[in-house]
Amino acid sequence: MRISIIGVGLIGGSVGLAARERLGADVTGWDPSPGVLDAACGLGALDRGAASLEEAVDGAEAVFVAAPVGALPATIARVLAAICDDCVVTDVGSTKRSVVAATSDPRFVGGHPLAGAETAGVEHARADLFQDATWYLTPTGSATGTLLERLHRLLRTLGAKPTVIDAATHDTMLAAVSHLPHVTANVLVAQAARALEEESEQLPATGPSFRDATRVAGANSGIWTDIYLANRDALIERIDDTVRRLEEFRALLVAADADGVTAWNEAAREDRRRLLEAQLAGGTVHELRISVPDEPGVIARLALELGRAGVNINDMALYPAPSRAEGVVALWIAGDEPARRAEQLVEELGFPVARA
Repeated sequence: MRISIIGVGLIGGSVGLAARERLGADVTGWDPSPGVLDAACGLGALDRGAASLEEAVDGAEAVFVAAPVGALPATIARVLAAICDDCVVTDVGSTKRSVVAATSDPRFVGGHPLAGAETAGVEHARADLFQDATWYLTPTGSATGTLLERLHRLLRTLGAKPTVIDAATHDTMLAAVSHLPHVTANVLVAQAARALEEESEQLPATGPSFRDATRVAGANSGIWTDIYLANRDALIERIDDTVRRLEEFRALLVAADADGVTAWNEAAREDRRRLLEAQLAGGTVHELRISVPDEPGVIARLALELGRAGVNINDMALYPAPSRAEGVVALWIAGDEPARRAEQLVEELGFPVARA
């Protein structure tokens, strides 16, 4: 398989390492920074570097665009203009609405791997970076089903767990679980530094809870400035909600309401338990076989509707009929209840479905 990587840093380099190691892929890359390609080839992340973006994507079956969020729309447009019809293009940006809104090309599927490290650069790339990591996919309604399937299978080969979700839901969710924690970590370290400097000329050692809560403070500004601005509306909503919740807790403290403080703390413990259980939940895998017409966007529509209902597709396969007028898509769903919900939803959408 021929894979192209545009932007060969930590994520792009890790894609290259994993694709070469696990898939035996031929990987070509391009990066605007001098010296990066030589380093990537030396580390085994690329088979070869290209002199231009257009040269890098020539003949590719899949292209990963790992540019900063602010540069993604223009970079993706260049890739789409240079590739063949049978090539899938994805990105790895942390926000999705602006990227997805910039193109309706059926060859593009937005993506975001929940994987990374405090260290940036291809020299820190790892072939196992995506092992068991959720990799969000945000296809548009026009996405080509066969290309979506190709990307889904490719990501599973890299060790990731692809999950289809719509771009707006992705950005709202990531504002709460990723972007806001970065904001609050920055606030906490600034607040602590000022407060402690007022009390002593020498800053004391911090405890493990403070270090854990502020691990992501001061993350790479070249990446995070774009993320904050691209998702600013959803992030502002989360900040406003945080302020409200802090004010509610402040009122409990002002009133010296011991019962209220206890209830507040216990509610947080229960919320954390439920979040962790949801993340770790597994179960039996069920195969659903769905008859679908051979029309553009059908597979993407199915995947998006299931994603909105909270049903993750563990794997998929397409079986076109000889007439090409219709075909069957097989979906593998983990867990009895998710499989039941998926079956019900598919029937409500008007597609015949059966369990294999």
